[in-house]
Amino acid sequence: MLSIFYSDEFLDHDTGAYHPEKPGRLTAITTALKTAPWADQLDWRSPTPINAQNNRLMAALEAIHPQQYIAAVQQLAHRGGGYIDPDTIVSPRSYDVALLAVSAWLDGVDQALATGEPAFVLARPPGHHALPQRGMGFCIFANAAIAAHHALQQPGVNRVAILDWDVHHGNGTQAIAENYTQMAYCSLHQSPFYPGTGAAEEQGIHNNILNLPMRRSSTLADYEPLFEQKIIPFLSHFQPDLLIVSAGYDATQADSLAEIALQPEDYGIFTDFCLQMTQRIVFGLEGGYDFDSLAQSVIATVRQCLRSE
Repeated sequence: MLSIFYSDEFLDHDTGAYHPEKPGRLTAITTALKTAPWADQLDWRSPTPINAQNNRLMAALEAIHPQQYIAAVQQLAHRGGGYIDPDTIVSPRSYDVALLAVSAWLDGVDQALATGEPAFVLARPPGHHALPQRGMGFCIFANAAIAAHHALQQPGVNRVAILDWDVHHGNGTQAIAENYTQMAYCSLHQSPFYPGTGAAEEQGIHNNILNLPMRRSSTLADYEPLFEQKIIPFLSHFQPDLLIVSAGYDATQADSLAEIALQPEDYGIFTDFCLQMTQRIVFGLEGGYDFDSLAQSVIATVRQCLRSE
């Protein structure tokens, strides 16, 4: 069984009809997963609710984001919504939904640590562009970095690695992770491209950052050697007690927001590389905007997890 953390409330983050990061992304994925031949091997779980008693959630959130920024997002939502930046929209329910997304990522961490097996967090909004003091690039809170910091507070967890295979560099995750000797961050991303960060020379003051810029039109033939020669050695040397994957699926050829030429089945190969390192993995959704390609890419990841059991 593979645990999938999901809630229909994630559909309530309303970005408007023409925004690429829209609720239909999750609808496409859930439909594909629930109609897959192995659907009975999925354990659908609701995230821990957000309420006054969820001290774990607020402690984890405030460890990364200043209270002023959190309050500003809450106030913007309560006023009826608005823009954090031209790409990042807050609707009336976005604050609560973004909190629930963080809660789901924390649940994924707790599940993977408790079972020693992978978990998949199917949440939105995404998070890897969110900086401590401001959201950007469709992202409100830094889900992956928050989850990594939370994991480090758990017994027996001394090191957490984050692998980001979204087509965009996770500038927010890197900005947070590079300050912690107990975190490592590795990103493959199209370059030059939004948000303009992620040069190979950016290695962090603790040498815990590995950036692998990819040329436009790159395919599996370009990615696979990097996993074998760069990513696996880097992550294995770090010896993480938990691996968090910022699982963006916008590097597929069908995705119009970028210019990389991966195929959905390639993500099964990426997933296998991860599983060969450790079974303690949290996959968390980031980007991916062509609905069919997105759904099939998630299918490839989940299918590989089930095969590894």
